[in-house]
Amino acid sequence: MIEAFLPQGSTYAGHIDLLVNVILWIVGIWFVISEVVFFWLIFKFRARDGVEGQYITGEEKSQKRWITVPHALVLVCDIFLVVGAIWVWVEIKQDLPPAEAEVRIISQQWAWTFVHEGPDGQLDTADDIRTINELHVQADTLYHFKLESKDVLHDFSVPVWRLKQDAIPGRVITGWFEPTLEGEFDIQCAEICGVGHALMGGRVHVESEADHAAWVADNSSTSLASAALPTAGGN
Repeated sequence: MIEAFLPQGSTYAGHIDLLVNVILWIVGIWFVISEVVFFWLIFKFRARDGVEGQYITGEEKSQKRWITVPHALVLVCDIFLVVGAIWVWVEIKQDLPPAEAEVRIISQQWAWTFVHEGPDGQLDTADDIRTINELHVQADTLYHFKLESKDVLHDFSVPVWRLKQDAIPGRVITGWFEPTLEGEFDIQCAEICGVGHALMGGRVHVESEADHAAWVADNSSTSLASAALPTAGGN
């Protein structure tokens, strides 16, 4: 149901949607059943002329079944939810598949800084490409991200990927994503981080291999040219 409103843009988006949909259907069905029973009991035992009120202790087996049977069924449903949640958690958070590329994500009040690999294909080298509020990645490529915060608690969220990860000051958190859908999508901060929280948005550009290579070539040339300029007082 979620994918009807928001496309699935990563390899694990479908896993998360499946879990959320299972939760929605199980909780939804029990909600409808409980409400139907609730209003039926109100109607059945409503005050009526000539009918004396009953004092029900709930100790008889026929009365206890209204609690014990639904309780047992709910616990069975909980098993499916727990198993599904653990499966998704291990699949996305515990297992870290080998990276094909890396990107560093730095959050601060109130902007995102992205450090992309340059032509050498390595992060934290002289030809890195830095952008503000714009993340450029290649479709069908598995990325490791290094997420950090300069000041307060932020949250890196890309809804189309079903990715949401807190950025904690003093820590570098490693995660992964593999975009499958080309296009331009929202980046959000999903943690209230101060008065400018609502303005802390960004865009992710998911590009084809050729388009991404062209973007890297264009922007790395600009970065290297800027780095080559002499500083004040230099030779």
